[in-house]
Amino acid sequence: MTDSPFPVSEIVASRRPHRKDAARNYDALVTAAREAFAERGADVSLEDVARRAGVGIGTLYRNFPTRRDLFESVYADEVNALCRAAVDLAGLEPWEALTSWLDRFTGYMVTKRAVREALNDESEIFQACRDSMYAAGGPLMERAQKAGAVRTDMEIGDLLRMVSGITATAFDDDAQRNRVLGIALDGVRAGR
Repeated sequence: MTDSPFPVSEIVASRRPHRKDAARNYDALVTAAREAFAERGADVSLEDVARRAGVGIGTLYRNFPTRRDLFESVYADEVNALCRAAVDLAGLEPWEALTSWLDRFTGYMVTKRAVREALNDESEIFQACRDSMYAAGGPLMERAQKAGAVRTDMEIGDLLRMVSGITATAFDDDAQRNRVLGIALDGVRAGR
């Protein structure tokens, strides 16, 4: 068990093997899958994931008996990293902490798009991840609101939906996406 206030942390900790060599293989597979999903989508072959991780297909199946298990683990690992980032960024100035976290959130959205169709919105993993993101981002937003940096007529769910909508749109390049996101965040700032 972990001391984390985020439900997804418990899921990640329960799935990760305890033996060092097995944990290394597990981490390599999750990293390889994340990269493969981001590059080629959810249809990437599991053989390619195993090859990228430098392990055999049997090792992949020992850790992830089904493709869905791999999707869920990659998704939960991404959300867990996002939650840890919120804690790490909490010491920054309120607006900077919130926007830095949202920048990491946009990176997470790439993985989410790749595995979204494999996960049911009602699944335990999806619900734990959603609850964890709200628990991680909510305090950053509330702190920015108390500091007078963010509008008070919105909630973390509103903000995450807005950013999710923007990141789901096709852009010519990252610069254009970042520009559009910046314009939207200007509307979130208090006094604008």
